[in-house]
Amino acid sequence: VSVRVPGHPDLFVVKGRGYRADALPAMRPEDMVVVDMDGVWVDGPKNVVPCFEVKIHSCILRDRPDVNSVVHVHPKYSVLLSVLQRQIQPMCQEGAKLVLDPIPVYQHQKIVTTEAEGAELAQVLGNSPAAMLFGHGTVTVGSSVEESVTRILQLEYAAKMNYYALSALGPDYPSISDVLVDEMSGRTPLSELPHFAEPIRKAAGQPRVGGVWQWYTQQVSADL
Repeated sequence: VSVRVPGHPDLFVVKGRGYRADALPAMRPEDMVVVDMDGVWVDGPKNVVPCFEVKIHSCILRDRPDVNSVVHVHPKYSVLLSVLQRQIQPMCQEGAKLVLDPIPVYQHQKIVTTEAEGAELAQVLGNSPAAMLFGHGTVTVGSSVEESVTRILQLEYAAKMNYYALSALGPDYPSISDVLVDEMSGRTPLSELPHFAEPIRKAAGQPRVGGVWQWYTQQVSADL
Protein backbone atom coordinates (compact mmCIF):
# COMPACT_ATOMS: atom_id res chain seq x y z
CA VAL A 1 0.00 0.00 0.00
CA SER A 2 1.29 3.46 -0.86
CA VAL A 3 -0.10 6.91 -0.10
CA ARG A 4 0.94 10.43 -1.07
CA VAL A 5 2.55 12.54 1.62
CA PRO A 6 -0.02 15.18 2.69
CA GLY A 7 1.02 18.57 1.34
CA HIS A 8 3.70 16.99 -0.89
CA PRO A 9 1.92 15.32 -3.82
CA ASP A 10 5.23 14.51 -5.51
CA LEU A 11 6.22 12.21 -2.61
CA PHE A 12 4.64 9.01 -1.30
CA VAL A 13 5.07 6.55 1.54
CA VAL A 14 5.47 2.82 0.87
CA LYS A 15 6.97 -0.33 2.36
CA GLY A 16 10.65 -0.90 1.69
CA ARG A 17 12.79 -3.99 1.24
CA GLY A 18 15.94 -5.08 3.05
CA TYR A 19 14.71 -5.21 6.63
CA ARG A 20 15.95 -7.83 9.06
CA ALA A 21 12.41 -9.26 9.03
CA ASP A 22 11.14 -8.59 5.51
CA ALA A 23 7.47 -9.50 5.92
CA LEU A 24 4.30 -7.41 5.94
CA PRO A 25 3.14 -8.52 9.42
CA ALA A 26 6.43 -7.26 10.83
CA MET A 27 6.11 -3.76 9.37
CA ARG A 28 5.80 -0.78 11.72
CA PRO A 29 5.17 2.89 10.84
CA GLU A 30 8.81 3.77 11.39
CA ASP A 31 9.82 1.11 8.84
CA MET A 32 8.11 2.83 5.91
CA VAL A 33 10.09 4.82 3.35
CA VAL A 34 9.36 8.09 1.55
CA VAL A 35 9.88 7.97 -2.22
CA ASP A 36 9.68 10.50 -5.07
CA MET A 37 7.86 10.15 -8.38
CA ASP A 38 10.90 8.53 -9.96
CA GLY A 39 10.81 5.78 -7.35
CA VAL A 40 13.93 7.11 -5.62
CA TRP A 41 14.38 6.79 -1.83
CA VAL A 42 14.01 10.17 -0.07
CA ASP A 43 13.69 9.29 3.61
CA GLY A 44 13.34 6.30 5.90
CA PRO A 45 15.41 3.59 7.55
CA LYS A 46 19.02 3.41 6.44
CA ASN A 47 20.15 0.44 4.33
CA VAL A 48 16.56 -0.11 3.20
CA VAL A 49 15.46 0.35 -0.40
CA PRO A 50 11.92 1.03 -1.68
CA CYS A 51 9.79 -2.02 -2.43
CA PHE A 52 11.05 -3.85 -5.51
CA GLU A 53 7.93 -2.92 -7.51
CA VAL A 54 8.02 0.74 -6.53
CA LYS A 55 7.55 1.64 -10.21
CA ILE A 56 3.98 0.38 -10.00
CA HIS A 57 3.28 3.06 -7.42
CA SER A 58 5.37 5.91 -8.82
CA CYS A 59 4.19 5.58 -12.43
CA ILE A 60 0.51 5.32 -11.48
CA LEU A 61 0.66 8.22 -9.00
CA ARG A 62 2.49 10.35 -11.56
CA ASP A 63 -0.06 9.59 -14.31
CA ARG A 64 -3.16 9.83 -12.09
CA PRO A 65 -3.33 13.09 -10.09
CA ASP A 66 -6.78 11.95 -8.89
CA VAL A 67 -5.18 8.99 -7.11
CA ASN A 68 -3.66 9.31 -3.63
CA SER A 69 -3.17 5.63 -2.81
CA VAL A 70 -2.15 2.51 -4.72
CA VAL A 71 -2.36 -1.13 -3.60
CA HIS A 72 -0.52 -4.04 -5.18
CA VAL A 73 -1.00 -7.54 -3.75
CA HIS A 74 -1.12 -11.18 -4.89
CA PRO A 75 -4.64 -12.43 -4.01
CA LYS A 76 -5.13 -16.06 -5.05
CA TYR A 77 -8.56 -15.99 -6.67
CA SER A 78 -7.80 -12.91 -8.77
CA VAL A 79 -4.48 -14.39 -9.88
CA LEU A 80 -6.16 -17.69 -10.78
CA LEU A 81 -8.88 -16.03 -12.86
CA SER A 82 -6.32 -13.94 -14.72
CA VAL A 83 -4.54 -17.11 -15.87
CA LEU A 84 -7.86 -18.76 -16.72
CA GLN A 85 -8.62 -15.59 -18.71
CA ARG A 86 -11.96 -15.12 -16.98
CA GLN A 87 -13.29 -11.60 -16.65
CA ILE A 88 -14.61 -11.00 -13.14
CA GLN A 89 -18.38 -10.52 -13.34
CA PRO A 90 -20.74 -8.94 -10.78
CA MET A 91 -21.81 -11.84 -8.58
CA CYS A 92 -22.69 -10.10 -5.30
CA GLN A 93 -23.54 -6.65 -3.97
CA GLU A 94 -20.03 -6.07 -2.64
CA GLY A 95 -17.86 -4.68 -5.42
CA ALA A 96 -20.51 -5.04 -8.12
CA LYS A 97 -19.86 -1.55 -9.50
CA LEU A 98 -16.11 -2.14 -9.37
CA VAL A 99 -16.33 -5.08 -11.79
CA LEU A 100 -19.24 -3.82 -13.88
CA ASP A 101 -16.78 -2.79 -16.59
CA PRO A 102 -14.08 -5.28 -17.62
CA ILE A 103 -10.96 -5.08 -15.43
CA PRO A 104 -7.95 -4.41 -17.71
CA VAL A 105 -5.20 -7.02 -17.67
CA TYR A 106 -1.45 -6.39 -17.85
CA GLN A 107 -0.34 -9.34 -19.96
CA HIS A 108 2.89 -10.10 -18.13
CA GLN A 109 3.70 -12.31 -15.15
CA LYS A 110 7.08 -10.70 -14.38
CA ILE A 111 7.56 -8.28 -11.52
CA VAL A 112 7.44 -4.60 -12.49
CA THR A 113 10.85 -3.09 -11.80
CA THR A 114 11.71 -0.69 -14.65
CA GLU A 115 10.33 2.68 -15.70
CA ALA A 116 9.11 1.20 -18.99
CA GLU A 117 7.26 -1.63 -17.22
CA GLY A 118 5.68 0.75 -14.70
CA ALA A 119 4.59 3.12 -17.47
CA GLU A 120 3.10 0.23 -19.45
CA LEU A 121 1.10 -0.94 -16.44
CA ALA A 122 -0.11 2.61 -15.75
CA GLN A 123 -1.25 2.81 -19.38
CA VAL A 124 -3.11 -0.50 -19.07
CA LEU A 125 -4.80 0.78 -15.90
CA GLY A 126 -5.83 4.01 -17.62
CA ASN A 127 -8.70 5.63 -15.73
CA SER A 128 -9.87 2.33 -14.26
CA PRO A 129 -9.99 1.79 -10.47
CA ALA A 130 -8.28 -1.60 -10.84
CA ALA A 131 -6.07 -3.75 -13.04
CA MET A 132 -5.01 -7.38 -12.99
CA LEU A 133 -1.48 -8.61 -13.67
CA PHE A 134 -1.53 -11.94 -15.53
CA GLY A 135 -0.54 -14.73 -13.15
CA HIS A 136 0.92 -12.18 -10.75
CA GLY A 137 -1.50 -10.05 -8.77
CA THR A 138 -3.82 -7.06 -8.79
CA VAL A 139 -3.63 -3.30 -8.47
CA THR A 140 -6.27 -0.93 -7.17
CA VAL A 141 -6.20 2.84 -6.75
CA GLY A 142 -8.20 5.32 -4.71
CA SER A 143 -8.47 8.82 -3.37
CA SER A 144 -7.47 7.44 0.04
CA VAL A 145 -5.94 4.35 1.63
CA GLU A 146 -9.44 3.34 2.73
CA GLU A 147 -10.74 3.43 -0.83
CA SER A 148 -7.82 1.62 -2.45
CA VAL A 149 -7.71 -1.12 0.22
CA THR A 150 -11.51 -1.56 0.20
CA ARG A 151 -11.39 -1.95 -3.56
CA ILE A 152 -8.75 -4.67 -3.40
CA LEU A 153 -10.82 -6.54 -0.79
CA GLN A 154 -13.95 -6.25 -2.91
CA LEU A 155 -12.14 -7.27 -6.09
CA GLU A 156 -10.77 -10.44 -4.50
CA TYR A 157 -14.18 -11.27 -2.99
CA ALA A 158 -15.77 -10.87 -6.42
CA ALA A 159 -13.07 -13.09 -7.92
CA LYS A 160 -13.76 -15.73 -5.27
CA MET A 161 -17.49 -15.69 -6.06
CA ASN A 162 -16.71 -16.04 -9.78
CA TYR A 163 -14.45 -19.00 -9.04
CA TYR A 164 -17.24 -20.67 -7.06
CA ALA A 165 -19.69 -20.11 -9.93
CA LEU A 166 -17.19 -21.42 -12.48
CA SER A 167 -16.62 -24.53 -10.36
CA ALA A 168 -20.36 -25.10 -9.88
CA LEU A 169 -21.72 -24.50 -13.37
CA GLY A 170 -18.80 -24.26 -15.77
CA PRO A 171 -17.88 -21.30 -17.98
CA ASP A 172 -21.44 -20.23 -18.81
CA TYR A 173 -22.53 -19.24 -15.31
CA PRO A 174 -24.93 -16.27 -14.92
CA SER A 175 -24.04 -12.96 -13.31
CA ILE A 176 -25.81 -9.85 -12.01
CA SER A 177 -27.01 -7.68 -14.89
CA ASP A 178 -25.92 -4.10 -15.52
CA VAL A 179 -29.50 -2.97 -14.86
CA LEU A 180 -29.55 -4.50 -11.38
CA VAL A 181 -26.13 -3.10 -10.53
CA ASP A 182 -27.27 0.36 -11.64
CA GLU A 183 -30.15 0.17 -9.17
CA MET A 184 -27.63 1.13 -6.49
CA SER A 185 -27.05 4.51 -8.14
CA GLY A 186 -29.07 7.67 -7.51
CA ARG A 187 -31.01 6.26 -4.58
CA THR A 188 -32.85 8.38 -2.01
CA PRO A 189 -30.44 9.42 0.76
CA LEU A 190 -31.04 7.59 4.03
CA SER A 191 -31.69 10.87 5.79
CA GLU A 192 -34.72 11.44 3.55
CA LEU A 193 -36.36 8.08 4.21
CA PRO A 194 -39.24 8.41 6.70
CA HIS A 195 -38.09 5.54 8.94
CA PHE A 196 -34.61 7.10 9.26
CA ALA A 197 -35.37 10.83 9.14
CA GLU A 198 -36.34 11.34 12.78
CA PRO A 199 -33.54 9.26 14.38
CA ILE A 200 -31.00 10.97 12.13
CA ARG A 201 -32.42 14.40 13.02
CA LYS A 202 -32.04 13.59 16.70
CA ALA A 203 -28.47 12.44 16.08
CA ALA A 204 -27.80 15.78 14.34
CA GLY A 205 -26.25 14.28 11.24
CA GLN A 206 -25.98 11.42 8.79
CA PRO A 207 -25.74 7.85 10.07
CA ARG A 208 -22.18 6.78 10.70
CA VAL A 209 -20.62 4.74 7.89
CA GLY A 210 -17.25 3.10 7.39
CA GLY A 211 -17.61 0.68 10.28
CA VAL A 212 -15.89 -2.15 8.41
CA TRP A 213 -12.87 0.06 7.71
CA GLN A 214 -12.78 1.09 11.36
CA TRP A 215 -12.68 -2.58 12.30
CA TYR A 216 -9.72 -3.27 10.02
CA THR A 217 -7.76 -0.29 11.31
CA GLN A 218 -8.47 -1.31 14.91
CA GLN A 219 -7.06 -4.76 14.19
CA VAL A 220 -3.91 -3.29 12.70
CA SER A 221 -3.51 -0.86 15.60
CA ALA A 222 -3.91 -3.69 18.10
CA ASP A 223 -1.18 -5.66 16.29
CA LEU A 224 1.15 -2.68 16.50
